[in-house]
Amino acid sequence: MRVYLELRSEKKPVPFNYQPQITGAIHKWIGKNKIHDQTSMYSFSWLQGGRKKGNYLIFENGASFEFNSYDNNLIKSIIHGIQSDPSINFGLEVSEIVLQETPIFTDKEVFHVASPVLVKRKLGEKEIHYTYDNPESDILLTETLKTKLKKAGLPNDNINLSFQRKYAYAKTKIIYYNKIGNKVNICPIEITGSPEQIGFAWNVGIGNSTGIGFGALK
Repeated sequence: MRVYLELRSEKKPVPFNYQPQITGAIHKWIGKNKIHDQTSMYSFSWLQGGRKKGNYLIFENGASFEFNSYDNNLIKSIIHGIQSDPSINFGLEVSEIVLQETPIFTDKEVFHVASPVLVKRKLGEKEIHYTYDNPESDILLTETLKTKLKKAGLPNDNINLSFQRKYAYAKTKIIYYNKIGNKVNICPIEITGSPEQIGFAWNVGIGNSTGIGFGALK
């Protein structure tokens, strides 16, 4: 299920690396819960509606973003938390909540991303970040989604994810989260599998660190 959140804005400057504050608001809305220390079974998009001004973003006409989860109980917790305290940070607060049920997908779908995709693995003491132009990234994306499907008790065979490398505007960039640089990918994703598996991916996101604002799908 997807929750569309409309935000009112006091037009204060918002730093480019605002993800920790959005993550903090989500944790506040969820409340005390063991999911904070587990593999994230949810995702959320970046803020929409901003205009760059110097080293900041300004949301003159409000903002919006989406929170997605396979777990409807988590969605209920988010809504309850927002109703109790809709504030986020930087003069932003939730003004409207709209719910969308998971669409019925086919067995092959291509998605643009609502937040950049992070693909990473630990190799000894080093953390390697994989880019969309590396075919191994497809294997790792698929592996991560299979792990989440298994955790949810869903079939995790016959599922495959791949970056659409011929997309003309595909790119990588470095995004800092709490001063740690992450090399992320802005590139559409093709997913083949059952409609239920693809709907699951649409909700939980793809790649690593979906719980801090990476890998959400449009």
